[in-house]
Amino acid sequence: MLDIQEIRKYLPHRYPFLFIDRVTELVEGESIVAYKNVSINEEVFQGHFPNYPVFPGVLLLEAMAQACGVLGFKTMNKTPDEGSIYLYAGVDKVRFKRPVIPGDRVFFEAKIVSVKRGIWKFECLAKVDGHLVTSAIIMCADRAVA
Repeated sequence: MLDIQEIRKYLPHRYPFLFIDRVTELVEGESIVAYKNVSINEEVFQGHFPNYPVFPGVLLLEAMAQACGVLGFKTMNKTPDEGSIYLYAGVDKVRFKRPVIPGDRVFFEAKIVSVKRGIWKFECLAKVDGHLVTSAIIMCADRAVA
């Protein structure tokens, strides 16, 4: 299990763009399970939508990619502080099955499908109370930063 302090070692993201609260399972080179607690206090709900708060789908995809980032960095045994960044390279087969609302705990599951020339491909799911809310194939690129 990784708490928020450990997660911050493997992700360069910070408030208000860090969307992983805890990692509950991690098998290096294989898979990860992480979650986010969605609170009405999040800034995004001021505009999305004031009278019907829905967590944006694009932020669910970002949270999935962040879970992939933790898995990738842990698997490579390195951190962003060592001059590496994990960037989106593509998103395929995205499906949104139901809205995520304040009070939900969203679990993100990611499995490594392949790694070729620094491009990682992950099969990702997001679930609330065991029900699928979002699925996607996410590709990330491990790149050096100056």
